[in-house]
Formats: sequence, structure tokens, C-alpha cells
Amino acid sequence: MARPQHFGYFFSRGFGPQAWGRSDWDWGHDWTKPDLYQQSVRTLEQAGMDLVIAEDAISLGNPSTLDLRIRQAYGGPKHDPLLLAPYLFAATSHIGIAPTVNAGFTPPYLAARQFATLAHLSSERLGINVVTDVGSARHAGLPPLPHDQAYDRAEEWITLLRRLWGSWGSSGYVGDPSDWSFADGDALDAFHHEGAYFTADGPLNALPLDSDPVVVSPGGSGRGLAFAGTHSDVQLALAPLSAAAVADYRGRVIAAAQAAGRTAADLRILFVLKPEIVSSSDEADRIVEASRHPSDDDLRTAAIAWSSDSETDLLALDLDAPVPDGTFGDHVSAGTIRGLLGDTPDAPLRALLERKARKGRVSSREGFVGTADEFADFIEELGSDADNDGIIFSGDLHPAQIHRMFGDLVPVLRRRGLLRREYGAGGIRANLFDF
Repeated sequence: MARPQHFGYFFSRGFGPQAWGRSDWDWGHDWTKPDLYQQSVRTLEQAGMDLVIAEDAISLGNPSTLDLRIRQAYGGPKHDPLLLAPYLFAATSHIGIAPTVNAGFTPPYLAARQFATLAHLSSERLGINVVTDVGSARHAGLPPLPHDQAYDRAEEWITLLRRLWGSWGSSGYVGDPSDWSFADGDALDAFHHEGAYFTADGPLNALPLDSDPVVVSPGGSGRGLAFAGTHSDVQLALAPLSAAAVADYRGRVIAAAQAAGRTAADLRILFVLKPEIVSSSDEADRIVEASRHPSDDDLRTAAIAWSSDSETDLLALDLDAPVPDGTFGDHVSAGTIRGLLGDTPDAPLRALLERKARKGRVSSREGFVGTADEFADFIEELGSDADNDGIIFSGDLHPAQIHRMFGDLVPVLRRRGLLRREYGAGGIRANLFDF
């Protein structure tokens, strides 16, 4: 039997208009109400997912691309996923929930108190997906920071949160009703922190936790991988999904963890996968072939999506010319640019968009269209050949999409021993580290 892996779901559109632009919208769910998400998360718990990660972006983007980003709801609107989390905890019993949090936006003391509160309310099922988005700084009157400095700030932020979470020590809380002794103030850490980015005092006005909330982080740059190796429990990995690429990526994160005095056992590296699961190989071949001949509307749709992700209006460029130097601003990550330009930055934009629209078969390891059995083969291969910890599936948090993605796949994964059949005792940390 195959080695079991960990699985989760990346709620990739965030707390926004789920299913917009697809026929699933006609199911009539109201994306602003909790019912839609509660129904979906109950299904994911039934499926055996370890956690759900909710994407978020505080800003709608820069003023020049506002219309571009909201016209098809690619970039917003989005409500705060941290405030959705209690509704998801109320609907479930085991699955972990990890809302996205901007490490430069929320003051450390407030963040530590909010997260400790939610961790208690959820029986320690709270995780936090820590991002370093610098484009939102202006909304809070904060100075914009370059990429690496944003990680410096995030490191100070998470280190300060952990000190606040631990500020009651092991003996500060007494809780002895025999003499009504609740706490020992002398045992608390009434520290003063004054760093490069934050000033704060302890102790935290919240009960201590048995363990800190699980920290998730994305980011494939050298600085991002170093942050994950040092501070994260889960690295949300965006990388090519070949066994060689997965093994190489894992090696870099684990090396960063070892440089910080940690080991590979201290974190889980979970790779993002957005499968298109179909009923037969013939259907997969039909979809792949159709994608090789994209229409102008298909290319426009791809351009709108990439424009939203990069906050850069690609629709204003000449389709039959290369993307001019200087098109992308400093706010666009190197990974996002690489995702569009690839190894052929001098190719016409039309060719780049055609490449993005093209699909491939998972059975040939050229794409992510295939049957449930073919995806199970692929996931099993990553586990055996690259020692992969697991997969984060990606999509809208909508019942119709959840059903399409998992209806056939979950039984196959379970029969092969890849996916858990039951949860053990404990919260999100126990889910992720029970094997």
C-alpha cells in the first residue's frame, strides 16, 4: 500500500464571488453569507482534508487597474476571511482553517490576541497563512517596502507574535478553584519590544495555548523559502509538479529549515494542484485537443486573468509583439512574471497567452487533465519518487466545484491508502503531524 500523504484545499478566490463567470453561479448561493462555505467545508472534512487555506488580498489594486481587476471579479471584491473562520469552525469538528493574514498590516499585539482567541474557540484548529503583500501598505498609511524588507518585517512580526503567545510561560495560568487562584502575575513576561518595524509590550491579554497556531506561508523566492524554513509549519509550494522539480524544491526548503536549527520533520511542504478531473481518457483527450486552438475570446480571458494577477493591463499591449521591457512594476513578483514569460520572454504576447491556454494530460505529465485513477497515479508517484508530503488542491470554495473535483478522486485515493479515512485527536497541528 502507498505511503499516506496530507491533503488540503486552497480557497483560491478568497472570500469573494464564488463561481462568478461559470454556470455554477446558477445554483443560487449567496457568496456573502456563510452557508455556501459551511456546506463546502463540511464536504472537505468528510473527504479527509487536513486544512483549508483561504486566500486574501486587502487591496483592490492600484488605481490604474481597478476596473480591470473587478470587471470579471478576478481581483475582488473580497471580504475578510478571518471573520469567516468562526462560521467554518462551527460547521465542522476536525478540519483546520488557515485564513490569509498580511504580516505588515495587522499590528502584532492585535494579531496575537485575535489568533489566540480563535485558536481557543476552535479547539486549536486555527492556522494563519502569512503573506508579505506590499501593495496594500497605502491603505493603512504604511510605507511601501521592497520584497526582501517585507520579509524582514514579517520575521519580526511572527517572532513577536510567538513571544506574545508564550508570555504567560508554563506557570502563569494556575486555574485552581480550590483557593480561587486564577493566575500568577509574577510568572508573566511583561516585556518591551522595540524593533526595526514594531513596538509592543507584553504580556498578551489572552490565555496561553497548548501550542501556537500553525503558520502557513507561500513564496518561492530565496527569501520566501528561507522564511518558510525558519518560521513555517506548512510551506504552500507553487512549483512545477514533476518528481525532479518537487524533490529540488523540497531540498531547498529543508536546507533553509536545517540552517535555522530545524529538521524536515518540523514542517510539511504541500504542493498546489488544480486538477481537471474527467470521466474517461477519451474525454481528457478531447479537452486537451480543444485547448490547442484557442479563440480570441479564450486569449482575452487569459489576458484578463494575468492582468489581474499582475495588476498590469496586458490588454493594452500588442498581441503580436513581445511584452516590452519595464511593463511590470516593482509590485509584481518575479514568480508572477516568470509564470507568464517563461523561458521565452521575447515571444509575442499572443504566443505566451496561447501557451497559458494550452492544457495537457496528467497521464503524460504534461498537464492536469485526467481521470481520478490517473491523478492518483501521479500523486502516488510524487510520494514515492520525491518523498512528497502532500497536495493542496485549488479552486473556488463552491459545492459544485468541490463535488466535481473530489466525487471520484477521494474513493480512489482512499482505496490506495494515500488519503486518511479518519482524524485523530487534536487540532490542525495533530492533523498535519500525525504521520
